[in-house]
Amino acid sequence: MDMIKVSANSRTSAVAGAIAGVIREHKRAEVQAIGAGAVNQAIKALVLAKGYLEGDGIHIVCVPEFVDVDIDGKVRTAIKLVIEPR
Repeated sequence: MDMIKVSANSRTSAVAGAIAGVIREHKRAEVQAIGAGAVNQAIKALVLAKGYLEGDGIHIVCVPEFVDVDIDGKVRTAIKLVIEPR
């Protein structure tokens, strides 16, 4: 299962569809965002994905955590959202 990476310019509907698809297939999704704009898009996508999945009778929970990510030799702190069925 690949990490779903979100940027400030990501389309929320596309990210929501990716989250819903990964949850349906793997029963777990991980979303990573660095920066306020990216985290905003990730959370909005999570809310949309919740609606998509509720139509299929799947209720999800999200556990956020901090992770360190190495980008071009620099360590950045990212937010990782771990999403699983309830």
